[in-house]
Parts: sequence; structure tokens; C-alpha cells
Amino acid sequence: MTETADDLSAPLGQDKPRRQRRLRLPFTAMQLLAVLLSLFLITFAGFAIFNKDPLGGEPMTRIAIKPADKAADEKPAATDHGPETKQAGNHETKGAPKQVGEPKTVTMIDGSTGARHDVVIGAGDAADKGDAAASAPPPVMAGINPKLLEKSRYGMIPVATEGLKPFSVYAADADRAKAAKMPVVAIVIGGLGVGAAKTTDAIMKLPGAVTLAFTPYGADPGKLAERARAQRHEIFLQIPMEPYDFPDNDPGPQTLLTSLSADQNMDRLYWHLSRMQGYAGIANFMGARFIATEPAMQPIIREAAKRGLGFFDDGSSPRSIAAQAAASQAMPFGKGDIAIDVVPTATEIDRALNKLETTARERGIAVGTASALPVSIDRIAAWTRTLGDRGILLVPLTTAMLKSKSS
Repeated sequence: MTETADDLSAPLGQDKPRRQRRLRLPFTAMQLLAVLLSLFLITFAGFAIFNKDPLGGEPMTRIAIKPADKAADEKPAATDHGPETKQAGNHETKGAPKQVGEPKTVTMIDGSTGARHDVVIGAGDAADKGDAAASAPPPVMAGINPKLLEKSRYGMIPVATEGLKPFSVYAADADRAKAAKMPVVAIVIGGLGVGAAKTTDAIMKLPGAVTLAFTPYGADPGKLAERARAQRHEIFLQIPMEPYDFPDNDPGPQTLLTSLSADQNMDRLYWHLSRMQGYAGIANFMGARFIATEPAMQPIIREAAKRGLGFFDDGSSPRSIAAQAAASQAMPFGKGDIAIDVVPTATEIDRALNKLETTARERGIAVGTASALPVSIDRIAAWTRTLGDRGILLVPLTTAMLKSKSS
């Protein structure tokens, strides 16, 4: 064994102190930090991908619902027509649900699908059905006969009772004896209720004999419909129905579809019927496929006839079976003859109105349809001012429907 100089100078009998070895890690602190960070990111990504959280990272709001104070509980219950939790097709005719506080609607977004759902807080259990949830229905409108209302799970809907029918009670006044002896024209302005300005223009600028058709959408369609009735317009409710190019062309939430069962479409029909009151009948809103499909259309016509309503076919679908279905139920029926503002220019609208006048002279009855475009309202208003001078009577749609049935 070779000894060094240090070994020779060391005291005898004493071992050489051994040098302590330092423990060396196989990686540096920075490498360790990088590994831990990578594990965290992998864990987070896996949670985000595989966890089926319906919130999907959407922002959440916690809403505290305070119980009503004792004084409020002791007050008499006021009438409210909030959504009910009954099965579709079941109805009550007695009583009314109690007021449970002013309803608030909160829109919830499903993070996984992007679907929006309106949830009503403080108005009972408003359950979802179809693509849109029920929202708080409007209160009963002024001038509505309570005997012609029935409580559904969504609110109050029309019903025939004691020999009274909404078609007769809510029809606008007209000289029907005079209408029976001379050519008549009826005009229906559709798509109202969405857009308060255009709806108000139609209500105020057009004569009361012009019938106004409301969609069930809009912030407060019932309030606008009530205003229309106050101006002596009769109103119809448009029911969104499936067109041939659905869903590329979508009429809106709760659309009646040929792919749904009769019970499902009936439930959607009740939702639409509850959005307002005081209408004499219903009409299709779009719906070229639905109105031409007898198995889907027959239950709707049967239900509407049972409730004392009329049906108006806007004439946009040449395959429509609505006329035959209505006849089988002895239901008041009307159909649009001419779409007045297909080309929305003053010249073309005037030409369509002249054609409507000619049709009335030839057949005794003619029904025109139009939207609430400013140019349409202006031209129709001007045309109706001198219509009587030309020997033609402007009448509400219900009067034209009754004349058509008797002729």
C-alpha cells in the first residue's frame, strides 16, 4: 500500500479521518420544480377533459332566495297564473294558484352544449319542456271573460264553456248583415309581439277591422295584445310550426315538430296558448312541413276546436291539410289568398292590394296577409281609406271566415 507524506506525518495509532461524501440527487431543484409543474398541468387537463361537469367552467352566480316575511304570508293570496307541475293534458277549471312572490327569470347556460334555459324563481315549479323552458306567463289581460280560461301547467289558456267560445266572444264587431250582401276583404298582419315599435305602429295606424296576429315571443306579448284589443282589433295567436328546412330555418322555442309525439306537441301548444289571452283563434307561424302532415296536424286542430278557437292558414303551404282537418271538426276556418308584401316596395304592395280587390269582386271574399313593415302599414292604411267607396267592405278575419262557411 503506498503511503503519502500526510500519512507519514500523522500520529501513530490514529486512523485517518475519512472524508464525508455528499449526497447528490439525480436532478437539480429546477428540474424537480419542472416535473412537479408538469404533473399538476397533466392532472388539471385530465380533470377538465374527463370530468362531466355540466357547468363546464361557466361563471356561476349564487342567488339567495329569502323567505317571504310573516306579514306577507298573512295577506290574502292574489291570483297568479304561474306554471303548474301537472302532466300534459291534465287541466283544472276551479280555483287559481296562489301568489308566491314576483317571479324572476334567470337564464342558465349549459357549458357542455351551449343550450340556454330560462328558470323562473318565485313562480312555482316551471319545468323544462323541449328546447326552451317555460317562463312566467303574463297576468290575465283586461276585458277577458274568466269563464273562458282554464288553468294549465304553464298558465291560463282558452276553453269553451257554457255555450261560449273564444271565437265568438273575442271576434271584432262588424256589420255582418252588410258583409253578407257585398264583397269583403280581410287583412291579417302577422309576426307581431316581437318589436314593440312596429307592433304599436300596426295597432295605431291601421283601422280596427284589420286583424292582428301575434307570435308568442317577445318581452311582453300580452301587454301589446291587450293594447290591440283596446283599439278594437281582433287578434289571433300564431303557433310556430316546423318548416321543411328545419332546423336551418327555426321558427323559435317550443316549435311544434313532426318528429314529436302528439302529447309532446300538445304540451308545447299549451305553452303557446298561455302567453296571452283574448284571441279568437290560432294561425300557423311558418310550418310548411307540419301543416301538411296529417298525423301531426290533426290533434292540434282537434284540441283548438274543442277549446272554441278558429284556425287561420296563411296560405304559404300548398300541401296544407288544415282546411280538411278543420272541416272534420266543424271549426271556423280561413285561408290567406294573397301575400301582400312578398316584394316589400310601395309599387308591388299596391299591385298586390289591387289583386286582392279583384279577387274579392270575383269570389265575394278575399284575405290578404302582410307583415308589419313600415311600407306595408303605410300602403295598406292608405288603400283601406277609399275601399268602401269602391264597393268593397273591409271586415275582420272572423267575419270573412263566417261568410266563407255560410257560402
